[in-house]
Amino acid sequence: MRALLAFTGSRGDAQPGILLARELLARGHSVTLALSPNLVDFATAHGIAAVGFGRDSAELLRTQHEDRRFRSPSPRQRWRAVLELQRRGVAEAVRDLLVLAPGHDVLVTGMAGEEAAEKAARRVGLPLAAVHFFPIHPNRSVPVLPTVWGARIPGGLNRRIWSGLRWARDAALAQPLGEFGIVEHPLPDRVSIQAYDIDLFPGLAAELPGGHPITGFAVDTDGFLGGPADPALDAWLAAGTAPIYAGFGSMAVDDPAALVTMLRAVCARRGRRLLLAAGWAGIDPVLSPEVAVVEQVDHAAVFPRCLAAVHHGGAGTTAAALRAGVPQVICSVQADQPYWGRALEQLGLAVTRPAAGLDEGALSALLDRVAEPAVIARAAGYASRFAGSGVARAADEVETLVPLSIPAPELDHAGRPR
Repeated sequence: MRALLAFTGSRGDAQPGILLARELLARGHSVTLALSPNLVDFATAHGIAAVGFGRDSAELLRTQHEDRRFRSPSPRQRWRAVLELQRRGVAEAVRDLLVLAPGHDVLVTGMAGEEAAEKAARRVGLPLAAVHFFPIHPNRSVPVLPTVWGARIPGGLNRRIWSGLRWARDAALAQPLGEFGIVEHPLPDRVSIQAYDIDLFPGLAAELPGGHPITGFAVDTDGFLGGPADPALDAWLAAGTAPIYAGFGSMAVDDPAALVTMLRAVCARRGRRLLLAAGWAGIDPVLSPEVAVVEQVDHAAVFPRCLAAVHHGGAGTTAAALRAGVPQVICSVQADQPYWGRALEQLGLAVTRPAAGLDEGALSALLDRVAEPAVIARAAGYASRFAGSGVARAADEVETLVPLSIPAPELDHAGRPR
């Protein structure tokens, strides 16, 4: 099988693609891994060759963060900003995939670039596997608004709103996708791999006809990527008490210095050390007895050694903390992050609030709540349920899209098998 894996987006979107590529290569398949151009080196550092496609995802996130229209009091301005963001980079991604796709047997993509990948797959006539890190199919079980009162929306209405949001996204992308015309092949086959712990959303499993829940895939992808060990960080962790972890992944930070000051003050008052993963926030590294600031960490190795995890609620980080059994404080910024925060809070595994306006008092109160023995016990218990086979099961699903051909036997001059 010759598989094209196209995962656009941030590091959290790229990691599943890297691990799925590794698994398919180990099974003897040929793989082309395509990522956002700024993450090609990230894949190479983890032993998987990659090519760039679409636009630089870090640039897109910076542009979004700096666009004041997203914080405008005018709904019209906010809507225009969202519409432009949805369209940005889509045409470039399709053009690049149309160059890459010929010669492959299947196209595999993530959530962020699913529409662009589908357009390319239809033009070339390839089966498509879309890996969903969040339940985006219209449903009754996941409140369309991740709030207390959002859970009170009747199930039928909730599903219709989800369907309306999907229609709105399709309408927003009609313009860039329309550049490539309407002449295309029907998809030979298609599968949506639900790559998250479906039990976080009670009732959802029964609503996914044709869906493929792969419990724990998001946990696998964030926890088993591995990478070079950090002896200095390992020594720091071993030298003192369990720290409080903080990290906001690929999210931009308005005032990095103020964030560090606030986190240090909260941890100091609690008598705890601070481990801060700077991510793409542009915070300078530090290594002192009480504070460690590093660019990134291996969540699988670090989270079990932490007292609590304060983070943005990205799907991969959330799943890795679940596997580690560490209580979570989810300070959401955008996209699916508030939904993860709400789902985990409902199950007593985390507390959540928006990152905007977070201050010392609010963070201290949140940490008090996840320090309660009941929360600690629930988090530890939930961690024991993951099997760690998600990546392999996702690869199984991809293989089902391409029937394996059995080579014809080699014959001798008499027409008999050799």
